[in-house]
Amino acid sequence: MTTANRVIWVDNSSKDPAATKAFYARVFTWDMFTDPNPQYGGYTMARQGGLDVAGFGGQMDPNMPPSVWNLYVGTPDAAATAAAATDAGGTVIVPPFPVGTAGIMSFIQDPSGAVIGIWQAGTMTGFIATGDGAFDWAELTARGIDRAVPFYDAVFGWGQRIRDMPDGLRYTVFVVGEDPVAGGMEMPEMVPAEVPSYWMPYFQAADVSASFATAIAAGAREIVAPHDIPGGRFAIVADPQGGLFGLIRME
Repeated sequence: MTTANRVIWVDNSSKDPAATKAFYARVFTWDMFTDPNPQYGGYTMARQGGLDVAGFGGQMDPNMPPSVWNLYVGTPDAAATAAAATDAGGTVIVPPFPVGTAGIMSFIQDPSGAVIGIWQAGTMTGFIATGDGAFDWAELTARGIDRAVPFYDAVFGWGQRIRDMPDGLRYTVFVVGEDPVAGGMEMPEMVPAEVPSYWMPYFQAADVSASFATAIAAGAREIVAPHDIPGGRFAIVADPQGGLFGLIRME
């Protein structure tokens, strides 16, 4: 299956990479491998069963949160995608630049304020790992989802399916053709006003409650306790440095 216009990678930027990596290695039993080449700045590849599952690195911007997950959408032409983002009313936060021979990276911001990466693959083509501990889903929580939806349609060609949730929220499922690729919803009213729009990854958990308990024991903070949803079960936590991620199991 083509990786164009789909989330193909996630990585974590942390002010304390060592502590952050130790936390996730405990929660998911990921193995960590740091590239010795100085051009990659100590970037660490997490692997599940010997296969790439996520990345970890430090931060250069002191204004970033202590821990944040970055999601990347695949593109055959990073420069063209960045230009399309500008034309669609977004902002190019980091212009496309080469990351060694691995690929070309950029960060763009949608009109609601959420930031997402784009990745033109070189030698690094994205996820390899599947199953327990692997990436499963990407979710946008936006202050103004109605402004974000047409942006992602224009930039990535994401169509939409709308689902009405039991709690009164409307959930947008982004699709490429018939394939669901991500989700999005309006920021709940109870979320503090200082929290901006954001993207968040979900990782597969064969036993959501057990993985949730392991995360809490390792220093995570509960955001959404494990509970059932149609077809599965999920939970959301913040890692000890504040980075949000979800745990999910679908039937």
